[in-house]
Amino acid sequence: MVDFFYQQTQAAIDAVATQHTRELMLQIDWSARLVAIRGARGVGKTTLMLQHLKKTYGRSQQALYATLDDLYFAQNRLIDLARDFHARGGLALYLDEVHKYPYDNWAQEIKNIYDLLPGLKVVFSGSSILKIIQEQADLSRRALIYDLQGLSFREYISLKTGTALPIFPLEEVLNAHAGLAAQIVYDHKIRPLQFFGDYLREGYYPFFLENPKVYLMRVRELIKLIIEVDLNYLPEYTITDHAKINRLLYAIATSAPFTPNISKLSERIELNRNRLTQYIYILERARLLNLLHSRHKGVSSLQKPDKIFLENPNLAFALAPNNTDLGNLRETFFLNQLQAPMPGQGLPWQVAYPQQGDFLLDTFAGQFTFEVGGKNKDSAQLSGMDHAYVVADDIEFGQGRRLPLWLFGFLY
Repeated sequence: MVDFFYQQTQAAIDAVATQHTRELMLQIDWSARLVAIRGARGVGKTTLMLQHLKKTYGRSQQALYATLDDLYFAQNRLIDLARDFHARGGLALYLDEVHKYPYDNWAQEIKNIYDLLPGLKVVFSGSSILKIIQEQADLSRRALIYDLQGLSFREYISLKTGTALPIFPLEEVLNAHAGLAAQIVYDHKIRPLQFFGDYLREGYYPFFLENPKVYLMRVRELIKLIIEVDLNYLPEYTITDHAKINRLLYAIATSAPFTPNISKLSERIELNRNRLTQYIYILERARLLNLLHSRHKGVSSLQKPDKIFLENPNLAFALAPNNTDLGNLRETFFLNQLQAPMPGQGLPWQVAYPQQGDFLLDTFAGQFTFEVGGKNKDSAQLSGMDHAYVVADDIEFGQGRRLPLWLFGFLY
């Protein structure tokens, strides 16, 4: 059966382009024996793996790609394929969609491959909804786990224009934003506001390159697959829950931003309070939502968040194309870009809901408060506060503690 997967591998790498690669490609330690790539549907996990396979092994039969929802695995085990491939001199096994493996023990089988076939490297991808680090086989002790975010605003512009653009650390954005903006506008000859509106609507998922006319249709299909397929593992999850979750997402998409009243929302969606709160946290793990909590409150599966955002602005246009709120889109973008894994950064930043302002960012360098708004947004709400900034849309350059919103799209 290995020969069949060789043919599939060749067809897959022939179809994948390598001229544009994600920044994560350079950050992954590909020499490790076990690499896990997590991320939401549609962000490019498969493309990333196939690009690395193609660049590293070409058409050599030392590497093999398999997606674990292949019908082969309906009656065959992954460990047997790995043994056969290894016996033929295989060096690297790339496994896609591990959460679709028809058996419950995909993590145990990958652990067995790691332990029993030491000459074989394994790279596998999975939906963000998977608790890879909590699997009973304890893959976290063996695997290097990387998270792939959707495209940053910087990456989107680079793909649209073919211009390689730099990543700016947060400290430089806060303290030297005028010079950074000038670098993009004058040195690279890019007018970021020309692209910003399009990015909010259709720039987060890499498949915008394929056919922009059906982009939002594909995003809606992505949402549907998460709700109707990825969440099916939940106990007592039924088809009636699909419509309820859709109503929840629509309510969030059309709010500015969404401050949850769990009791009223529970009645409106026809879910009990605990079940509703549980779904909110599950949708966060599925990368459909971002949740904001006060830093003075505990976070648990039954603690309601202070604010709820869609995970990225494109989801708002897919869910409610005629009823989007610009203020909500701005804040959704800002939070989304801040919560991405940053180059060279170990632990993610903590973003909280502050007593004043819109966002409180907690980093190793200190705490920073941000108020996000349009070009006429003033700093009245932040008066008397240290390390507080206004982040304004529709401005190309900032001044002092007034920063352009688009520049936060250059953090990764």
